[in-house]
Amino acid sequence: MEVIYCDNHIVVVNKAPGEIVQGDKTGDRPLVKDVKAWIKETYAKPGNVFCGVVHRLDRPVGGLVVFARTSKGLARMNELFRDGGVDKRYWAITRNRPPKDEDELTGWITSNERNNKSYVSTEPKPGAKEVRLRYKVIGQSDRYYLLEVQLLTGRKHQIRAQLASIGCPIKGDLKYGDKRSNPDGSISLIAKHIEFTQPISKQRVSLDVPVPDDTLWQALAATVKP
Repeated sequence: MEVIYCDNHIVVVNKAPGEIVQGDKTGDRPLVKDVKAWIKETYAKPGNVFCGVVHRLDRPVGGLVVFARTSKGLARMNELFRDGGVDKRYWAITRNRPPKDEDELTGWITSNERNNKSYVSTEPKPGAKEVRLRYKVIGQSDRYYLLEVQLLTGRKHQIRAQLASIGCPIKGDLKYGDKRSNPDGSISLIAKHIEFTQPISKQRVSLDVPVPDDTLWQALAATVKP
């Protein structure tokens, strides 16, 4: 587990693809338990350690995840996320070029729990939630495109479903229509950047993680203009 940032109320880690943020039916050890153990050891905390899950990333996705070290931090960060006070940027690799080099996608999303999949429509449906994101093509190679995605709403599988809805499933994402899986079971999507004003200290926090140590990721990242 790689800790990127920590203060009195929050801790931000770089999640590896394949890890789960919170416990689920698989019974696999969740990342929140590792964060609790790190806090307990690092700060020599006796007894039970508080660690609240502020938001989640899908299992095959890597990148920045925020946890709360205090109940006050959890409540304030939840409010910040809910009110759109967090700038979240993701990088995604697709095999297909989007219809436009830059666009804002809007729609309505529903989730089917039986197959653990979300569906995007252009018109509202019963139970559907509004989704919005912006994307921009920031790099490319002969066969792949690198997109920066700014998430404006946070829904289950939102980026995966919305990019698939415009014919651009993320590389390795078989669930949403890509041709082949990635060797490590990941999908080529990372939570690359997060920025917000810490709601208790009022300190501005701006964090980035490097792209994975992978030939394709490195090659595409090298085409991004400063």
